[in-house]
Amino acid sequence: MALLSHDEVDRVLAGELTDWSLVGEGEAAITREVRVETFLDGIALVRRVAEAAEEKDHHPDIDIRFTTLTFVLSTHSEGGLTAKDVDLAREIDRLAGP
Repeated sequence: MALLSHDEVDRVLAGELTDWSLVGEGEAAITREVRVETFLDGIALVRRVAEAAEEKDHHPDIDIRFTTLTFVLSTHSEGGLTAKDVDLAREIDRLAGP
């Protein structure tokens, strides 16, 4: 799978993935922080994201801090961002809601 160009990443972050940010030196990644009302709401969201990730065979890094979840996406096997990351970010956005 081909890595996305800097222009492609900039376009998608400025367009449909506005809650996501580019991070990382070398191997680029995108990250989004989601705040939920309760710890159990966060665990439920993580469960839904995990199920979607399993279906897509592409897995995010997830950090859970009480009611704040941080999702990080990168295609490690390719050394950066690919269409798989954009696809899973869209799904996380759908599951997390506004």
